[in-house]
Amino acid sequence: MSAVGVRMLGMRRSFGAVHALDGLDLVIEPGELIALLGPSGCGKTTALRVLAGFETADAGTVHVGDRDITALPPNKRDMGMVFQAFSLFPNLTAAGNVAFGLRVRGVDGAARRKRAGELLELVGLGSVGQRYPHQLSGGQQQRVALARALAIEPRVLLLDEPLSALDAQVRVQLRDEIRRIQQRLGITTLFVTHDQGEALSVADRVGVMRSGRLEQLADPDTLYHRPATPFVGEFVGTMNRLPGVLDADGTVRVLGATRPVADGSQAAPGGVVVLVRPEAMTLTRSEAGGALVVVRTFHGAMTRLSVRLGDGDEALVDLPSPAAAGIRPGDAVTVGVGEGPVLVAEGGAAAALPQPEAV
Repeated sequence: MSAVGVRMLGMRRSFGAVHALDGLDLVIEPGELIALLGPSGCGKTTALRVLAGFETADAGTVHVGDRDITALPPNKRDMGMVFQAFSLFPNLTAAGNVAFGLRVRGVDGAARRKRAGELLELVGLGSVGQRYPHQLSGGQQQRVALARALAIEPRVLLLDEPLSALDAQVRVQLRDEIRRIQQRLGITTLFVTHDQGEALSVADRVGVMRSGRLEQLADPDTLYHRPATPFVGEFVGTMNRLPGVLDADGTVRVLGATRPVADGSQAAPGGVVVLVRPEAMTLTRSEAGGALVVVRTFHGAMTRLSVRLGDGDEALVDLPSPAAAGIRPGDAVTVGVGEGPVLVAEGGAAAALPQPEAV
């Protein structure tokens, strides 16, 4: 089956006074994997549930390919879904779980068994088809759930935080497996997650949501290095918040340097908050330096230094580990901002932004 595109246009969904979706427009290209990311309550899960048909939108339309499916019930939408909870039938074997949707559709027994075996092989579980869910690990159960969703050959695959119940190592393994399978099958996929590392590593494009709307939808590199708004910049990855002064000519003075202002900055001339990634900071040892190294954390190829600035604020600086080899807590240093544009927010406007998990 050829891949299809998905269009959700003008989607609105309210729960009392809460606007879970507030005019959301989302277009997924055929065969594309889009991840939706955002703080709790931003609307990402509601968007997925509206696409699946589990929630009815107050306004807007949903198209899959050239079909308007807005009014169709979930069982008529030709979509496969993997939930956060494994949701396997405990009385069925792994193969029986995978074949369940085919049985409901009236596929004969031999064809069901053949298809279930193929899908279990695809997810790396060809040898456990006769085991029951309680005999499988969490990662194996979620692989079975993925195989079950794919067995009916859906036109769209929906993943609702499918890895959040697994431990860290299994999450990384299954995350990569999902991406491999999705690319091999070429199936159009919407992946909802609260884990930005997960989103950036598997998606063709990542959508950052806020208050029921998309703040930015872009490939991971663009999202990280060229965030469209201060909200996206602070939510994705780690940002230092540094005091600065924005001049009328479009430059900002920060840590003794003058830098151009990046697109997406939202500020008027005057005192501002300057947002700078740790890897975009500079640091040199200097007895006359106005900053002090407080914490040194080794991360293999990179070392992160927490530095107390002259005004008492702290900043994070990421250096290649060889460059940081001789720097220790207590050392006096000079800290600056590397060349290139910086993102600027209004003096107090960024204070309400949620603090994200580290990538």
